[in-house]
Amino acid sequence: MKAKLQIITAMCLYGTISVFVRNIPLSSAAVALCRAGIALAALLALQGARGRLPDLRAMGRELPLLLLSGAAMGFNWIFLFEAYKYTTVSVATLSYYFAPVIVMLACPVLFRERLTLRQVVCFVGSTLGLVLVINVGALSAGQHLKGVAFGLAAAALYATVVLMNKFLKRVSGLDRTVLQFAGAAAVLLPYVLLTEGLSFAPMTGPGWACLLCVGLVHTALAYVLYFSALRTLPGQEAAILSYIDPLVAVILSLTLLREPVTPLQLVGGAMILAFTLANELGGERERQEP
Repeated sequence: MKAKLQIITAMCLYGTISVFVRNIPLSSAAVALCRAGIALAALLALQGARGRLPDLRAMGRELPLLLLSGAAMGFNWIFLFEAYKYTTVSVATLSYYFAPVIVMLACPVLFRERLTLRQVVCFVGSTLGLVLVINVGALSAGQHLKGVAFGLAAAALYATVVLMNKFLKRVSGLDRTVLQFAGAAAVLLPYVLLTEGLSFAPMTGPGWACLLCVGLVHTALAYVLYFSALRTLPGQEAAILSYIDPLVAVILSLTLLREPVTPLQLVGGAMILAFTLANELGGERERQEP
């Protein structure tokens, strides 16, 4: 029950991040950089207090891949935050949750896994759901489509992080997260400085509060809760509970932010979540069978 509550809390935090990001008067790249830096400092302080700092020597050849996956994570955040600016939180989040479908399609190519009939059906169903979510006529087409494109780009980068993690065998969950945050910060810092510069002049008291909350609560705390729970929670239960994140985001979009959404978009979102969840649960059962 403790592990379930940890996952639920982490997913609820992930689902509310858009509200805080929208109240930070910085660019998406600057917010992503600060998010990585604040979370990295917090987790290093936590591990230092426990005397369990990451052992870089033990990671060997996996270290470059780990840092590269962190860079992908950082740009994944940028694209997701950009999606929040151009379309509704619900559409951005549901587009982002197309990531498991991308992973499913990439695995047969990268790992020579057989694509099953279940996976084909889930891919077709999720894609049809995405078509309904896009629903060009529902909002201003140009801005809306731009937001969907950013959401899908974020999904592709998140799928890249997931696929890279499949090659990482020596690194524990929390150490992996710390080094991925380090990789994100290391890549985003020069990117921000060279493209737009980093200025905190627009920041206000509420903006600073939201930025610290994104770094400490929505990132550092949420990741600690999530990876701590994964040690004891079966993969199937973790997969089911992870879908609390988009549900919370959609509910906030409809109630707190009062953003427009059509019934067809809600149906499409339900199709994306239902088919990706069905694919994950089906895969979990197949792995458990003797």
